[in-house]
Amino acid sequence: MTRERLVGGYSGRLLLAVSVGWAFIQAGRLVVSPLLPEISATFDLTPASEGFVVTTIWAIYALLQYPSGRLSDQLTRTTLLVAGLAAVCVGFLAVASAPTYLILLGGAVTVGLGAGLYPTPARGLVSDLFVERRGQAFGLHTASGDVGGVVAAGLAAAVIAVATWRAAFLPVVVVLAAVALSLHFGSREGYRLERVDIGVVATARRLLGQAGLRRLLFAYALYAFVWQSATGLLPTFLRRGKTFSPGVATASFAALFAVGAVVKPLAGGLGDRVPRARLAPAVLILAAVSLAGVVLARSPITVTASVVVFAAGLMAYPPVMQAYLMDAFPTDSMGGDLGGMRSVYVGLGALGPTAVGTVGGIASYAVAFAGLVGCLLVAAGLVFTHPKD
Repeated sequence: MTRERLVGGYSGRLLLAVSVGWAFIQAGRLVVSPLLPEISATFDLTPASEGFVVTTIWAIYALLQYPSGRLSDQLTRTTLLVAGLAAVCVGFLAVASAPTYLILLGGAVTVGLGAGLYPTPARGLVSDLFVERRGQAFGLHTASGDVGGVVAAGLAAAVIAVATWRAAFLPVVVVLAAVALSLHFGSREGYRLERVDIGVVATARRLLGQAGLRRLLFAYALYAFVWQSATGLLPTFLRRGKTFSPGVATASFAALFAVGAVVKPLAGGLGDRVPRARLAPAVLILAAVSLAGVVLARSPITVTASVVVFAAGLMAYPPVMQAYLMDAFPTDSMGGDLGGMRSVYVGLGALGPTAVGTVGGIASYAVAFAGLVGCLLVAAGLVFTHPKD
């Protein structure tokens, strides 16, 4: 089936472009995590204030998931993708030059706005281009976000060694601007700007009117809570909670995403061949057990090994469940429906970094991360007991 080429051809070129864009949006957002101690020192932040920086980016991002998906259904995917990339570039430039904490938060809001416009239309475009190979395509596309995590770790290590934390965002802006130009000239879609009925009530009825979808939504919210907490504060936990060196913390952070970049395409392909409703809870249980290992680990080797297994379980979940959800949504509203679900579960998940930072300040990061293990186990139970078709 030449139309569904993962590499080369029109479908392959667009898959590459939107995936590189997603990788560097993630790189810019995720580089904040290993640099939080340095950012905190610049602005004299408390643990809760540190977590709030991450929460701000993710919360604004979550709010845009539904309207961006709905707009991309009614306008064009390209319109939303290029606009999102432009806003992210402006936001990262503001973060990099922020003289005060309030301006830093303003830049984080702008990054969240731009990032919120991007992923749902990108996934909608992937679904437009791929049907028979949708699981593989989703696996490759979602894995690009983990490549971004590896890039973030490399940027963090480089700037800690030779520059200040502000320098980490400049190469991200350059690449994202290049992706925007690539989509502008390479997509067959044009641009469309017009008034659109967001249709919040109809979408809410579709998503919340079915008990099965409500259950999956809650499970995904718990997963997102864990994912955002772990990716936002794992390096801080390892440096402050376990007193490991910045090198160990950054290496573990990089391992989290390096493993994800490999696992996601494999999990997506496996999900095309075996029941996704059984594969999803299995990988969540694997993530829960290995995260408990991270909490209990006392040596750098043990903690890094536990992070590797944790990443394998945690990162296998999105391509499996997102392909399942896209199969279930009506074609003419799939962008809006996925965006609606993402607004809810990413929005709830965005509370994770602030919650973990607060518990870490009051009790300890070990206690906070132990709570994340319970979240994963509950999510696995909800998916496992979900009625099967």
